[in-house]
Amino acid sequence: MYLADSRSTKPAVASDTRPGRRPAAVPATVLALGAVSLVTDISSEMVTAVLPLYVVVGLGLSPLGFGLLDGINNGVGALVRLAGGHLADRGGRRHKVVAGLGYGLSAVCKPLLLIAHTLPVISAVLAADRTGKGLRTAPRDAMISLATEPAHRGRAFGVHRAMDTTGALLGPLVAFAVLRATVDGYDAVFAVSGCVAALGVLVLVLFVPRHIAPAAAVELPESARPVLRDALGLLRRPELRRLTVCATLLGLTTVSDSFLYLLLQREGDLPAHLFPLLPLGTAAVFLLLAVPLGALADRISRRRLFLGGHGVLLLGYGLVLSPWHGVPAVVAVLVLHGTFYAATDGVLAAATADAVPAEHQGAGQALVGTGQALARFTCSLVFGAVWSLWGGRTALAVTAAALAISALVASFVLRRADEVST
Repeated sequence: MYLADSRSTKPAVASDTRPGRRPAAVPATVLALGAVSLVTDISSEMVTAVLPLYVVVGLGLSPLGFGLLDGINNGVGALVRLAGGHLADRGGRRHKVVAGLGYGLSAVCKPLLLIAHTLPVISAVLAADRTGKGLRTAPRDAMISLATEPAHRGRAFGVHRAMDTTGALLGPLVAFAVLRATVDGYDAVFAVSGCVAALGVLVLVLFVPRHIAPAAAVELPESARPVLRDALGLLRRPELRRLTVCATLLGLTTVSDSFLYLLLQREGDLPAHLFPLLPLGTAAVFLLLAVPLGALADRISRRRLFLGGHGVLLLGYGLVLSPWHGVPAVVAVLVLHGTFYAATDGVLAAATADAVPAEHQGAGQALVGTGQALARFTCSLVFGAVWSLWGGRTALAVTAAALAISALVASFVLRRADEVST
């Protein structure tokens, strides 16, 4: 494996293809993108770790107001994912350029939180930040798909997500350290986050190849640039349509991390200064299981593993609602939460890559991701409203019941897909 010069206009070799050498299961391009995600996630999770307390305790917003902000985190980026994926495909596979614009925009937004002290201003900054995330996500996953042999995509996405989660693990730790070491803790967190985000953009520019040749034996002529109608027409493909429907349906019943952590903090009577450490449990389990479950997805049905991950999430909801409280219960919920992410995040991207042709990888990833993100946006708004009206436990109980029903429906749909494919 090697990293191609990012200034070269020739396609980068996705894996080592010298005579007598087997192609690498995890190409160097995936490792470089993983490094970018690691650094960027340190920056993002520093903000995510303190944002709930900052707006609910520091600024005095209601759960409904926070639900709006959290919905922006999931929803605004979804509105530009299709554009990002399509532009990356259409621009002669300029996935790195589009991804770079997204990473750069998010990096600029972090310091702006220093001057955001009202809901409208915070909403605007978060909307711009999530726009950057929406632009970069589909091109990044398309680069991973193109660089990796189809048989190893589950493992490759697992490695990338493990590196990404390493950043998610370190981000709250850095935020916790900054809060403990400074007087104006929140402002210091936002300033340091902006510096780290800029470093992530630099890693992308220097180490990720500009063009990536597909690892599979597929020729993509530069003249074959898909139009937007072709991208939207991908939903006519039965396998992708079923996957998009299931991801959207299950996303409607997936409580955001921030709301789950707020519930855990209240149910477990944890001190407020320990709140930034809650994401560490999820991130640690995700980090440990992302690669093994990604490899498992390469050997069994990726769709079934994706569905099974939501079953694990349902167990976590049930545990929060159970009479069992205290630190052991909080740890158990975080273990289930991390397992859910390890079984669904990269696995869904790998399953999507299998369902679309190489020339539409960006658009295909964007379609599925957009459906899931818009669904989670809706869930955040509804969950925040129900919490404000009837309390957090009631909101979670309703969501858990809806998740159980959604999982049954998705099981039927995905079983049909497996029967068709076999």
